[in-house]
Amino acid sequence: MLFIAIGIDLIFGDPSPSNPDRLLYKIHPTVLMGDFTKKIEPAFKNPNPSTEKFLGVLLGLTVIAAFTIPPFMLLWAIRTYITFTALSVFLYAFIGIILLKATICIKLETDWAKAAAKAIDSNDAKEAKKYAHFSRRDSTHLNAQQMGSAIIESMSENLIDFKLSPIIAFSFFGVTGAIAFRAINTLDGMVGFKDKEHINTGWFSATLDTVVNYVPTRLVALLIVASAALLRYDYKNAWRIAKRDNGKTQSRNHGWPMAATAGALRVQLIKPNRYILGDPDEPLTGSKILQALKIRDMTIVLCVLLFLPFLIFMRFFLFPV
Repeated sequence: MLFIAIGIDLIFGDPSPSNPDRLLYKIHPTVLMGDFTKKIEPAFKNPNPSTEKFLGVLLGLTVIAAFTIPPFMLLWAIRTYITFTALSVFLYAFIGIILLKATICIKLETDWAKAAAKAIDSNDAKEAKKYAHFSRRDSTHLNAQQMGSAIIESMSENLIDFKLSPIIAFSFFGVTGAIAFRAINTLDGMVGFKDKEHINTGWFSATLDTVVNYVPTRLVALLIVASAALLRYDYKNAWRIAKRDNGKTQSRNHGWPMAATAGALRVQLIKPNRYILGDPDEPLTGSKILQALKIRDMTIVLCVLLFLPFLIFMRFFLFPV
């Protein structure tokens, strides 16, 4: 199921947010999670900060439950009550693969990264800014090299959020584990901010995202170092920069893969007025984005190989759904 889900993504990708009116984009589970969170959030507001924090817990649990319990019950029912036939196995696998695919995004990012790399090598900042979906920062005043930094930073973050953490969650807790992680990550992206509007309702979602990603981000930093070694990039520098700069970002987690990638590429990643990761040993050109893609792909392969034994054991013995 995992290999087929990844294969489907590599062939068909995801609907682009550049076309938000298209049906496939509107019905994508991540989009539905975000829309659902936005719609119900006002009901969890309260003028009392303590009460609003409690309601923030309920908000997070409501969204997670709304998107994990139905698919769990559906897969459990198919496995439990339908006679074991080729048709039932196909039905179970088909539904599971489609749901699992929705938690993984590789091709869309790859297409954007290659297009942005081409634009940056052509010093076409205007074209490069078309791919600002990589990050939330305002690209209005960014030059081509700064856009390249934003793209590599976001690729490093997305390696956790849209690839490896769902795979790890699936390995231990099945399809519903991957969906639960996607819900947690989406909640963090929707309400996990420290502004006045979300400081109380979003604290639980932000904290939960930090907790579930704490181990994966540090493990992935090690896998990035290993990938750099296999690809003959500067793996020693990757580990040095990861240890030195991981704490410079606002996130307690994402600094690890971002700093490791900066070190492996021997470039400096800069978010103006926020942080600087790595050393400017080499210029940040479009080719560095393509190298970051190679590191990303190798890291995904290593992660799948590392967790495949856990996946097989958990599916057969402990958590079959």
